[in-house]
Amino acid sequence: MSEHGDQVPGYRMIRMEALPDAPAAALADVEAWQARKAYPDVLGGGGAIFGVAEEIDTGGWKIVSLFSTPYPQGARDTMAMTFREQARAAEDAGDTETQREWLRNAELLDWEALDELTVLGRRFRIVRGDQFIRMGPTGPEPPRPSDPDPAKVGHGHEYRGRTKGFVIDPFTPTGMSEGILRMELLSLVHAKGTAPSAVREDSLRALETHPGGVLLPAGFTAAEFSDGHWAPTQMTNASPQGSRDTLTTYLRVMAPVMEQLDEETKAEYGRLADRIDAERCDEIVIDGCRTRIVRVERLVRIGPDGPEGPRPSDPDPELPTSVQEKQLREEGVLDEYRVRDEEETEQRRVAEEQAKEFLRLFEEQKRRREGAAEA
Repeated sequence: MSEHGDQVPGYRMIRMEALPDAPAAALADVEAWQARKAYPDVLGGGGAIFGVAEEIDTGGWKIVSLFSTPYPQGARDTMAMTFREQARAAEDAGDTETQREWLRNAELLDWEALDELTVLGRRFRIVRGDQFIRMGPTGPEPPRPSDPDPAKVGHGHEYRGRTKGFVIDPFTPTGMSEGILRMELLSLVHAKGTAPSAVREDSLRALETHPGGVLLPAGFTAAEFSDGHWAPTQMTNASPQGSRDTLTTYLRVMAPVMEQLDEETKAEYGRLADRIDAERCDEIVIDGCRTRIVRVERLVRIGPDGPEGPRPSDPDPELPTSVQEKQLREEGVLDEYRVRDEEETEQRRVAEEQAKEFLRLFEEQKRRREGAAEA
């Protein structure tokens, strides 16, 4: 099924099919439909994210990296790392010429902000994704029962998720609910007055240049209700447990040092973290504020030439690594450290003390989780 009939370009098609032979997929489709009723509003979910994809011969683009960096340059650095991994593989195979070609392109990315490269006939691109959150009367949508959450407490970082290796291909059939959601998300643009004019113009232009789209596997974050609205408090994770672990690390390790908590508050934060670990709960109250693990929908727009890359209005404050290093050297930042006065010495001492406290609290949390796992 397509949203405009059978005579439209392939990149604009949305093939929706019943999934009777896939019980897990059918259950996920039912949950997606139920979410439309419980959480009817779809809102922006924290800005664009970027990853690296490679065009494949069978059609579509395969994601070859994690898809979470908030700036295009982070994805370009990942592309350079991918090329260096290919160079090492060529070196191991004794193919010096191929190794040199991969390294040449990796070094090119160290100096230039390039969003697409073809290396030895293989086409790579920095791909842009939009994030969305479903919202209802009780707040944002939490994880669904069918969302994969296999990691044990404290091991959320070990689950890399389903995004790496995912193929961006509009021809892949989808369930009815996901297909409807794709149509909804593809029509969304920034309303007038809700974003800078350049951002709104880019979102309107994308309706024409990249009218198709594919949903990536869902991500997860923590959001806090404060001053009458919900706001994300961490980067997107691959699983609900990854977000819970990020939250408990903040409560046990980051907050005590960065916020200089008193002993009573530190103990309360520790109890909250223990509860999250014990119950694997997705909502808790911290300092009177509701904090919830939230499900994040992620959409990649597609045009005639494949998935959308970075937009001119996307924030891109980071420089290529070699350019940044050159700039820092010219400014003297990378010169040998010299203590110039007593104030600088004190700042260094405070930083060292904070680092020691971070390490102590981190090791304490690690021992606690190891003990819980053995028990």
